[in-house]
Amino acid sequence: MISTTGDLETVCNRLSQADFLTIDTEFIRETTFWPELCLIQMAADDMAFIVDPLAKGIDLKPFFALMADTSVVKVFHAARQDIEIVYHLGNLIPHPIFDTQVAAMVCGFGDSVSYDQLVQKTVGAQIDKTSRFTDWRRRPLSDKQLSYALADVTHLRDVYRMLKARLERDNRVHWVKEEMDVLESASTYDLHPDDAWKRLRMRVRKPQDLEVMKKVAAWREWEARERNIPRRRVLKDEAIYEIAQQQPRDVNALGRLRSIPKGWERSQAGGAIITAVDEALATPKEQLPRIVRPSQPPEGAAAASELLKVLLKLTTEKHGVAPKVIANTEDLERIAADGENANVEALSGWRRELFGEKALKLLRGELALRFVDRKVEVVDLSD
Repeated sequence: MISTTGDLETVCNRLSQADFLTIDTEFIRETTFWPELCLIQMAADDMAFIVDPLAKGIDLKPFFALMADTSVVKVFHAARQDIEIVYHLGNLIPHPIFDTQVAAMVCGFGDSVSYDQLVQKTVGAQIDKTSRFTDWRRRPLSDKQLSYALADVTHLRDVYRMLKARLERDNRVHWVKEEMDVLESASTYDLHPDDAWKRLRMRVRKPQDLEVMKKVAAWREWEARERNIPRRRVLKDEAIYEIAQQQPRDVNALGRLRSIPKGWERSQAGGAIITAVDEALATPKEQLPRIVRPSQPPEGAAAASELLKVLLKLTTEKHGVAPKVIANTEDLERIAADGENANVEALSGWRRELFGEKALKLLRGELALRFVDRKVEVVDLSD
């Protein structure tokens, strides 16, 4: 366990000499808004370390400097939450990065394959999962817990090498790079409180109701961040929906809502909710948000969507790619309805080369599907 700033600096200096390092974190966020970093695991070719970020007096600046070192590739599995922690605590995004979960989808290991499944399929090792639900804040940690934590980065070295070689062999490195660009974008992690309503389901039907929902959701987001507690501890989603629909103008009306705990309406938070509702209701009509109604798909779009599903399955099986990394059901429905004008990733970049062009040709009647010898074939009618 690295528990002093001096040792951490020594470790990070050694790791900075490597071409790549594998990294993972253990954290707890059940009772907080921001994840509480409890362990950092890092490994390179011939070394592996565990850092204790909870150690008294330790300064993580050497670690953040390593994350910012562009000469070292940072390898994660399912990187988003780990990067979110680095972004929040260090105000930076690791670069360059390589996410083995994304690479595994491009290499045909299925949708969102777990780390232990990927290790088993590629390295042949079995990971003991009994320490998975450890409270990583407790000290001391047992040898078994530390071994489990270390396995998250030691096996990852071989997984990375194998996936990188396969991507280079199949000329798919640029496919993964497009996904890494998203993970390295600050906008992926910096959701402004005014946009917090986008996390909620659209259960309102009027622009004014939506404005109330936006104001209340933004207040909840600010409050949760400030107090560092989960959003649900501030106000449950159901309460936001009910407030948006009922639009209480005083604490008595707020207290009559079924989703509001008894007496809560007379707290400081209750007053803040009434203020948010008042601000929303005072918004001029021309400034209210628009509620986009789903357009009626053209006749035949549903059938076309089903054909696109078959085409996607055939394409991904042929090229060994997980369907999820190319398109989901909603994407296929958009293509079926809007054709070339569909705003989906499947119609750009390498996805278009692999699937998008075929999908458009199918819609234009230039491609056909036929059943021959107990299997479905794609027939190009334009040849």
